[in-house]
Amino acid sequence: MHKQLLVDYMPFEISAHKINESIQKNGGKLIVKGILQRAGAQNQNGRIYPREILQREASQYTDTQIKERRAERRALGELDQPGSSVVILQNASHNITEMHWDGDDLLGTVEVLGTPSGNILKELFKSGIKLGISSRGLGSVKEINEDDAVEVQDDFELIAFDFVSNPSTHGAFM
Repeated sequence: MHKQLLVDYMPFEISAHKINESIQKNGGKLIVKGILQRAGAQNQNGRIYPREILQREASQYTDTQIKERRAERRALGELDQPGSSVVILQNASHNITEMHWDGDDLLGTVEVLGTPSGNILKELFKSGIKLGISSRGLGSVKEINEDDAVEVQDDFELIAFDFVSNPSTHGAFM
């Protein structure tokens, strides 16, 4: 099997009230919370992320991108998803500041940045546009049944979470 770019989406909903409350509470910064990814459930792309693989990658991402480099703010994501295995800094719109599990849902806290892409993201949220958050990683998949479902394999590497207009994971709108 060869590694390919794996992109999977979750709807990410936030109300106008929550946006205004966040901006007031956080000194003008927009901080949102929601589901980043879901383990063990088939998403709209037909992929299933086994809990142990997603848990391993979320833990590694937290250790290397969020905790160790917090001062460097390295858990960056983009507005719209590139077909690339690296985060393009000029497109950075947000920073993941925290992740944790609630059952099979990987939840996260996201700070929207004051970058051009971050400002677009903030205005889309303020306008009530329904967005999704998408995981981006490298890995291979294996067919597991006749319903075109595939399971993400152990070689999966999480790269980033990006905001997009069309999520594939049910319930991944912030």
